[in-house]
Amino acid sequence: MGKILKKSVRIAAIGAGYFSRFHYDGWRRIEGAEVVALAVRHPERAQRLAAEFGVPKVYGDVAQMLDETKPDLIDIITPPDSHLEYVRMGAERGLPMICQKPLARTLEEARELVEVAEGAGATLAVHENFRFMPWYQEAYRLIQNGRFGSLHTIAFRLRPGDGQGPRAYLERQPYFQKMERFLVHETAIHFIDTFRFLMGEVKRVFAWLRRMNPVIAGEDAGYILFDFVNGSSGIFDGNRLNDHVTDYPLRTMGEMWLEGSAGALRLDGSGRLWWRPHRGLEEEHKYTWKNINFGGDCTYNMEIHIFSHFTAGTPLQNDGRAYLRNLEIEEAVYRSAAEGRWVDV
Repeated sequence: MGKILKKSVRIAAIGAGYFSRFHYDGWRRIEGAEVVALAVRHPERAQRLAAEFGVPKVYGDVAQMLDETKPDLIDIITPPDSHLEYVRMGAERGLPMICQKPLARTLEEARELVEVAEGAGATLAVHENFRFMPWYQEAYRLIQNGRFGSLHTIAFRLRPGDGQGPRAYLERQPYFQKMERFLVHETAIHFIDTFRFLMGEVKRVFAWLRRMNPVIAGEDAGYILFDFVNGSSGIFDGNRLNDHVTDYPLRTMGEMWLEGSAGALRLDGSGRLWWRPHRGLEEEHKYTWKNINFGGDCTYNMEIHIFSHFTAGTPLQNDGRAYLRNLEIEEAVYRSAAEGRWVDV
């Protein structure tokens, strides 16, 4: 039920929204991966997507798709209010699953979702793709190689520039406007995971959040301070209204600074990395990556990681149980903002 451990993987996907095309494109480019069907509530909307990416069959009923196609893996690419239902369907059939984030509407529901999968012995991976962006993968490699000396600080300034005015998010992901928890639950959760990937475990957080665009239900700006177990620190400074210096604000969604005793690494809005040794001059740090699709092809990179786990048994970084830690930190962030104090995680 858990690992597939064979050379090819037959995938049944659920969803045909804005982000799903990055999933389908990634699977199409992996040798041995095949999306055999996709299911949506309104199948007529998915026919063009299926034709574009070579998916042979479209269903309007998820259970029927799973029973008829008998896939090796389910890819759930839908909004969070549907995730528990679909994970139950996969668990009942003992099928491994990938589930988009936000994993669930609440921490309690996310825990139930993970327990449903675990109770059936079904592997659950979370579609947390930001840590698979090539600039973070390269930063991690440099950390592991000791480039920073004693690593002590991470900062990210989020400025995607897509949240202004009454039509904010409507053309791409309209449900964003109705999310009562938005900036942290939908967006900063990526950086909670990425900060942990680069800096280690979080000990406590302090947050100040606000809503700047009155047409949306949730917060869209704020600051989060991180105190890590190893003594390092971090800051997330985000608003979705302003942009940053780049030709495409959604590529990196902002700028990062990573600092240690030996120097500092800066990520710019073009996906370039700049290294400045302590008391030295800043120079571009060259590395190889693909400037295609979303976030430096991060969805494809993540799918390669998951495909390797299910076919070769390599360790899975983003399993459901491990991902719950991100959601516990998210809950602490909201509690800190509500109570105006540091909150232990």
